[in-house]
Amino acid sequence: MTSSSGKRVLLGITGGVAAYKTATLVRLLVRAGVDVRVVMTEAATRFVTPTTLQALSGQKVWTDLWDASVPDHMAHIELSRDRDLVVVAPATADFIAKAALGLADDLLSSLVLARECPLIVAPAMNRQMWERSATQRNVDALRADGVILVGPAVGDQACGETGPGRMVEPEALLAEIEAAFQSKVLAGKRVLVSAGPTEEPIDPVRVLTNLSSGRMGYAVARAAREAGAQVTLISGPVHLPAPLGVARVNVRTAQEMFDAVKTASGACDVFFSVAAVADYRVKKPAAQKIKKGAASLRRLELEENPDILAWVASRPRGPFCVGFAAESGNLAAHARAKREKKGVPLVAANLVQESLGQDDGALTLFDARGAHALGRGPKLALARKLVLHVAKMLLSGGRARSAPRTARAAKRRKTRRR
Repeated sequence: MTSSSGKRVLLGITGGVAAYKTATLVRLLVRAGVDVRVVMTEAATRFVTPTTLQALSGQKVWTDLWDASVPDHMAHIELSRDRDLVVVAPATADFIAKAALGLADDLLSSLVLARECPLIVAPAMNRQMWERSATQRNVDALRADGVILVGPAVGDQACGETGPGRMVEPEALLAEIEAAFQSKVLAGKRVLVSAGPTEEPIDPVRVLTNLSSGRMGYAVARAAREAGAQVTLISGPVHLPAPLGVARVNVRTAQEMFDAVKTASGACDVFFSVAAVADYRVKKPAAQKIKKGAASLRRLELEENPDILAWVASRPRGPFCVGFAAESGNLAAHARAKREKKGVPLVAANLVQESLGQDDGALTLFDARGAHALGRGPKLALARKLVLHVAKMLLSGGRARSAPRTARAAKRRKTRRR
């Protein structure tokens, strides 16, 4: 069961080479529980047959504006009325021009003009066609009309050239379709997410690190972006692609992550501190590889890394901070203690043995009102629940911290009272 299960999508296919990708897209949508209705232009049928898409969607494929099986011959009205979303992929330069100008000379362009639901367009064309000022004017017009454009991607093209113009892959387009169904509860917000582990060098070939996969942080970044936020992701070394539409900053060490967070946090409204930052680093990393058996390898001198979350939380008029606590036991006690010590309004906590390195997990939120179990499920589903909880706290002004950040802060308040 996905967030798109039960949704109804009309998939429009135009005449581009990338039409072959729509077979995979239809299969992915059907697997996600989506009801898919396919409409093709005449040119699209030259690249992939209606029979193929009918077999994959389980429904009749529509191509004719004058189809007699539709009452009153109004397919351009009836076919989109029960749909939650219209997706055109691939969208050729010709179709984009039609849509921008409101032209309606075939079934697909007519129903796009007559629709009452949102529209996603996935451009696909030669790089020169994409870069032409006429195409860019049409694209700008669609965006101004509220149309969601996905892509194009940059890469090799059927013409043998390389550049912008490739249709995004079906998996990426599926993610954007799912995003279209999410509530835009963070619209207008700027969100900063830290994710993944850090690596603290011992010598040029050895590091101190941990087993964080980065999956939870990347899921939070995607969920925040789906919720309408402008998202920056500061990531330690992981093997994960950045979510579409998310700005990614790569770092390696805790100090590099701290520097990147300091730079970005001043302009953000919400900070999700998901990264598993190393608590300590080697005080003096060796410039050359330390040989096996060397005394310096048997006894490493460590020094403490900066506490990134505490620093952000202590800033005057700083962002709303969400801490993460990965524990091996006594989850509630440790999570509450971390929330009080860091002075943050919300901590999301989990047991490492239940989620570390896995696609699924369990998460419990701790705020001033108590504990809120999100249950177990895919990390993206948990991240979406977390984002909704944060949005509700922001709406209610729930930024109050539960305890003094530090003993020094408490002492300053006591002095002021005197």
